[in-house]
Amino acid sequence: MTSTTETVALAFSGGLDTTVCVPLLKEEYGYDEVLGVTVDVGQPAAEFDEARETAEALGLEHVVVDAKAEFAELCLDSVRANATYQGYPLGTALARPVIAEAIADAAREHGASALAHGCTGKGNDQLRFEAVWRATEMDVIAPVRELGLTREWESEYAAERELPVEGGSGGRYSIDTNLWSRSIEGSELEDPATIPEDDIYDWTATPGNREREDLTITFEDGRPITLDGENIDPVALIETLNERAGAHGVGRTDMMEDRMLGLKVRENYEHPAATVLLTAHEALEQLVFTAEQRQFKTQIDQRWAEKAYEGLIDAPLVDDLEGFLDSSQQRVTGTVTVRLEGGQVRPVARESEYAVYSESAASFDESAVTGGITQDDATGVAKYHGFQDRLARSASPTATTEDDAAVETPDGGD
Repeated sequence: MTSTTETVALAFSGGLDTTVCVPLLKEEYGYDEVLGVTVDVGQPAAEFDEARETAEALGLEHVVVDAKAEFAELCLDSVRANATYQGYPLGTALARPVIAEAIADAAREHGASALAHGCTGKGNDQLRFEAVWRATEMDVIAPVRELGLTREWESEYAAERELPVEGGSGGRYSIDTNLWSRSIEGSELEDPATIPEDDIYDWTATPGNREREDLTITFEDGRPITLDGENIDPVALIETLNERAGAHGVGRTDMMEDRMLGLKVRENYEHPAATVLLTAHEALEQLVFTAEQRQFKTQIDQRWAEKAYEGLIDAPLVDDLEGFLDSSQQRVTGTVTVRLEGGQVRPVARESEYAVYSESAASFDESAVTGGITQDDATGVAKYHGFQDRLARSASPTATTEDDAAVETPDGGD
């Protein structure tokens, strides 16, 4: 074990894992001082109250760092990349690098020589925190992982030491909340066959008879800048959409997720604002992109989301991907109206000066197309369309007379 008299900065929530880490860092690792750092990325106020009260009861020096604005900007960056992982908007994954950087900065300010977290060795967060921290010169400590602790052992240890850990239903699930998403896992939810009770949800109402609601979002260079015609900053935009869309039950995901370490886990998420913004943004891209741009960008989006899921948002590859996004998003300027109804959000109107669309060309009420193109010009295209496939079928060992007749045999020539 490390033997030192220096300070260690601990990612501190006031929950069971991080509370237990405080005495362990002193007793098992030899640190004289532990600095608890809580980073605000949009958690409920009650979580900060719990962290402060627990820190006070432990006699722990405690600081709270406000990183909501920085985190909100990253969330809107993820919208430009239509970032989802296996179908759900990234939340916890986006928050961890922001939290890790804030803790590292606080550690430097307070002269700490080490950084510690309460993550287990089974999850993703250990990797996301340490990807940031191992770029510093400070030691990295993970007591829960390194000592092989279980929640049962931690509970017993906390009881024996009379540590200020609240019991009851609050510990039934492992819940992580930030501006962008709320995740719920653990307990009976670990059984994929279990149907969750409605009480696991906090942000989203059970979809019912609520009257439908339309929202209009304006984007500039792929970033949302107004809601219903009013300018709004990123934090307020996300909070407002969480409330308004959540009231319609929008933004629930129940999925089997593949973690980075190969474990498959059952996860439940709530993400109303993320669902609305991602839906609206993609609808605008459909209007302003060419078919090739839409097809190619899906590859960029997927790689961006994968790196974000891994907590490697500062990787050189992401810088390169951002170059494409910066270029392509110059066209993603316009307005989208979405409808909230019955737990769903869908685009119902969109407009942009960069639209790759001609109403007259597409209209069934117009005989011509555009630019001198007529409907009859499609006849030659129709003859060639599928020609190679017809030729391949006629040459197949199982070809029929009907297949042969479908392809005219050329007379020769050049």
